[in-house]
Amino acid sequence: MNLSSLIYRIYMVNTKMKKIGIVFIVFISFTACSNKQPIVSAVFVDSLLLHYNNTTAINRVEAELSFWKNRIQVPGPDFVNQLKYANQLISRFHLTGNVNDIKLSDSLLFKLATTYNNKESAPYMALVRNAILQHQFKQADSMLQIASLIGVKPYELNATTFDIQFELGNITIATESLQKIAKDNDYGYQFRKSKLKHYHGEIDSSINAMLAAANLSGNNEGLKNIALSNMADLSLHAGLVDHAYNTYLACIKTDVADLHSLMGIGKIALLNDQQDSLAEKIFQFVASKTNSPDPLYQLISVAEQRPNKQLQFEYATNFEKKAGAPIYGNMYNKYLIYLYTGILNNPKKAKAIAQKELTNRSTPQTNAWYAFTLFANDQNEEAMSVYKNHIAGKPLEALEQYYMGKLMLANKQQYNAQQFFKEAAKNEFDLSPAINNELKQLIK
Repeated sequence: MNLSSLIYRIYMVNTKMKKIGIVFIVFISFTACSNKQPIVSAVFVDSLLLHYNNTTAINRVEAELSFWKNRIQVPGPDFVNQLKYANQLISRFHLTGNVNDIKLSDSLLFKLATTYNNKESAPYMALVRNAILQHQFKQADSMLQIASLIGVKPYELNATTFDIQFELGNITIATESLQKIAKDNDYGYQFRKSKLKHYHGEIDSSINAMLAAANLSGNNEGLKNIALSNMADLSLHAGLVDHAYNTYLACIKTDVADLHSLMGIGKIALLNDQQDSLAEKIFQFVASKTNSPDPLYQLISVAEQRPNKQLQFEYATNFEKKAGAPIYGNMYNKYLIYLYTGILNNPKKAKAIAQKELTNRSTPQTNAWYAFTLFANDQNEEAMSVYKNHIAGKPLEALEQYYMGKLMLANKQQYNAQQFFKEAAKNEFDLSPAINNELKQLIK
C-alpha cells in the first residue's frame, strides 16, 4: 500500500477513531515533510492534466437543461419545469464558472415568484441559494423571510438561517439555528457544524465534523466530494499538508473534473514544495477550463513567489479586469482589497470596496478590511477606532490578523503587533508568498 492510500484510509475511519486518526496523520505528515521531498510530482501532475475530462459532466447538465427547457409550456406559467431549468443553470455554473448562468437563473426565479403572486416558497429558496453564492447575504435574508411567511419546512428554514446568519456575522443566531437541526447522523448538520467549529478556531473538531459529513453522504458522490474537498482545505489550513494532498487526490479520483482540488494541489506545489513553475502550469490549466477568476488570483501568488514585480502586476491586472466587473458584485471584494492596498496601489478604491462590503455584512473580518483600508489611506485614528469598536477580541482569519498586525505596528503597539503576526504565520497556506516572506522579517 502506498503512502497516499495509507493516509487516506487512516483518515477515513469510523467516528470513534477520528481523534486517533488525526494524531496519526500529524505524525505521518511530520515524518513525510522531514525528508524534504516534494509532495507534488510533476510527472503525476502531467498525468492528471492529460486525463482531465469534464465532457461527461457538462454533457449531463446540458442534457438536463435541454430536457427541462423543452418541457416548459409556452405560454406559461409552468412552475415545475421553469424551476428545474433555473436550478440546472446553477449546476452548469458550478462546472463552468460562468456567472451569467446565475444571473439568468435569478431572472427566471424572480419572474416565477411574481407570476405565482408570492404564493410559492420554492422560487424564493432558490433565490436565497443564488444570493449566497453571490455574497448577497442581506438579500438572501430578505428572500428567506418571504419564503418563511409562505411556508418552509423547519429543517430547511433552520439550516438556511444558519447559512445566512453565519455569513452576516450573527454567530449567536447561527448557533441557535444549528442546534435546532442537531443530529449527529445528518450530513447537513455535520457540514455546518464544521464551519462553526472553524470559526471558533477548533480546527481538529472542524475536520472531524467534515469527515463525518463525508461519511454520511451515502452513495451521493457529489456530496461526498464537496465534504472531502472542504476537509482537504481545512487540513491545509491546519498544516496537515500530506493529508490535504491525498484528500485532494481522492476527490479527483472520484471526479476527474474537480478543478477546486486541482488548484489545492497547485497551492501545495507552490507554497510547500517551492515548485512555482509546476504551480503556474496547474493554475494556467485551470484558467483554461473555467470562466471563474479564481485561478487568475492564484497566478499572482506564483509571481510573488519568484518574485517578479512585472508579472505580479500583469496577473493582478488580469484578475482585476475580470473579478472587478459589475456582474460579480461582492464575490471577490476580499481579494480586490488585498490587491488595491498592495500590488495595484489604489488605496482609495480599496476603501470604497471595503465600505461597500460593510453594507453587505458587518463582521470582524469585513471591519478588519475596512480598518486596513483606512490605514492605507493615512486615516490612522479612524482605523484604530474601527479596531477598538468592532474587531478587538473577535476571531480573525490569517489575512485579517496580518492586517491588524500592520495597524498595531504603525501605532507602536509592538506586543499586539507580534501577537497578530505570530497567529497569522501559523496559517501560511491562507496567505500569499509575499505576506509569508514579510512575516518572517516582522516576527521577532
